[in-house]
Amino acid sequence: MHSNRFVLICLSLSKKEGYFSSQVSSNKRLRIDVKGRVQGVGFRPVVYRYAKERGLSGWVSNTSEGVVIEVEGDSEEIDDFLKSLKAFPPPQAKITALSTYLLPVKNEGQFSILPSIANAKIRTQVSPDIATCPECLKELLDPTNRRYLYPFINCTNCGPRFTIVKNIP
Repeated sequence: MHSNRFVLICLSLSKKEGYFSSQVSSNKRLRIDVKGRVQGVGFRPVVYRYAKERGLSGWVSNTSEGVVIEVEGDSEEIDDFLKSLKAFPPPQAKITALSTYLLPVKNEGQFSILPSIANAKIRTQVSPDIATCPECLKELLDPTNRRYLYPFINCTNCGPRFTIVKNIP
């Protein structure tokens, strides 16, 4: 008779060591609600990049209260995704609250940036205008760059925000 301890030790051996032929699925799906200054700062593209780098599926969308993310994949990759999101958000982003909720796995095949979701409550922060960043200044002053002396140069890290906003999700 094998004890439960023996079974747990066998299950914990890695596939690459050749002891265990079928990997136990550790996939999960999370909903992540992010609040703060997370719109107009390149937040969704960063979320997309972090998800793709880790082989995760799901989606990200702006809402009236911030950003909502549903992400699915390997538990360790999702944990790493969350750590990166908290430690390395876009330069102009400011996360004030991040909540996670466990959801049933859907087995989606890809990660997408979805259109904004609007509702009656508007609680998201509008970003202030941001001074031109060093990268844009370099392009602005480089005669070989197509943006040379372009007066409206900006990127996701700099440029007008508050002065041009007409509506938020």
